[in-house]
Amino acid sequence: MFDELGTIRNQFTAHDTLDGRIDQVFEAMKSIGFEALIYDYTPVPRDLDGTIMVPSLLKLRNISEDMHDYWFDRGYFRIDPVQQVALRTSTPFFWNYDPDADTLIRRFMSDDTAPVARYLSERDMSTGVTVPVHMPRGDYATVTGVRFGGNRAFEGHALRYIADFNLLAHVFHEAAYSLFDAQAFNAGTARLTERERECLRYSAEGHSAKEISRIIHRSVPTVVMHLNAAAKKLGAKNRTQAVVRATHYRLLEERPSYNL
Repeated sequence: MFDELGTIRNQFTAHDTLDGRIDQVFEAMKSIGFEALIYDYTPVPRDLDGTIMVPSLLKLRNISEDMHDYWFDRGYFRIDPVQQVALRTSTPFFWNYDPDADTLIRRFMSDDTAPVARYLSERDMSTGVTVPVHMPRGDYATVTGVRFGGNRAFEGHALRYIADFNLLAHVFHEAAYSLFDAQAFNAGTARLTERERECLRYSAEGHSAKEISRIIHRSVPTVVMHLNAAAKKLGAKNRTQAVVRATHYRLLEERPSYNL
């Protein structure tokens, strides 16, 4: 259905804002039968305790804005069966929250996930297709198309166009990722200053506070102050734990590039 890869990419990059590129992919999705869009990005898939991390970016089209409150503040994202599947596969999949439907999310549905199913059912959003986009450093995004009032007949339609949607989603994400701001790359944890990040990076390399002070041309007490401040923000008991946590949340990395 879609033109060659370069043409699709050019359609997205013609827009110089993230919202413009999201609007473009939504228009393309509507041409293959989807009526709403959910797009999220998560820099770190899981928290230190193994639970799914809440995304740093969530964009919606033709969906109630209260989804932000439910998926972020109320933690629905962490228990969403669609996200459980998306973390485990790199292929697009059709889902249906009808308890009698035999789709991939069924094995993750339980009393614990019932609030998610109820929210979607009340808003007539029980069926859709999700494309997981896993990136080289472990971060990932999902591009989801929703069909309101979808029934069993919609599954056949969705599966006919799933390859088109998969291609569209990946090219779109490449274009969208290039416009992410610094907040999108933050895992929703501590906000470290650049000097705190710098001191932790050198600490991760095995340098002492005295050695770091020489490298960055600051006094030893100043370096210790930055390291202690970073540890406090990260909820770490000591410098070693602070480095481990900062590494897990990718706070010590430079922003990565992403190209197909």
